[in-house]
Amino acid sequence: MSWQHTVEQTIVGMGYDLVDLERSAGGLLLVTIDLPWSPEQAVEQFVTVEDCEKVTRQLQMLLEVEGVEYKRLEVGSPGIDRPLKTERDFERFVGHEIDITLKQPIGDAAVPGMAANRKKFRGTLERHEAGGWQVVWTDAPARKPGQKISKKAKPLPVQALAFTLDELRESRLAPVVNFKGRGAVSAPADPSIEN
Repeated sequence: MSWQHTVEQTIVGMGYDLVDLERSAGGLLLVTIDLPWSPEQAVEQFVTVEDCEKVTRQLQMLLEVEGVEYKRLEVGSPGIDRPLKTERDFERFVGHEIDITLKQPIGDAAVPGMAANRKKFRGTLERHEAGGWQVVWTDAPARKPGQKISKKAKPLPVQALAFTLDELRESRLAPVVNFKGRGAVSAPADPSIEN
């Protein structure tokens, strides 16, 4: 059994999910953990510093017993740009904005008017009706808070790209810096401002 598998078993046995495990040439062992998720879960839970300390202590003992050479061990949470690797990750973050990078470029054949060598997309993650996933976006510029919108302005069309996990090189949550939380509801629009 490999030491990576042993690390994963230990983390799962402690009640966490292993998100990522990296080993750099400089001797850094980087372990990313998260709390388990289920669709029935009402409130999103987050990894705390105490969780990371507990896992670090356990892994230090395990790695010593396994004889794994490393100079520094870092255990952390996935952060605001969490990687999405499994089908379960995609189910968990339906409706969130994500960044994807495809293995092969996609172009005019899949989405009319798109550059033929485009691989990177940012949009909202949705389930595709034929199975699999899709990312949906519009090329409209982001509005500033309180910015007036002309009644004559026409909305830009919404675009969608269907994909499977096999077609992805990388996928991550798009970093959202919102101090009220990822799922926070925006304040209602001020009715005194006319459009």
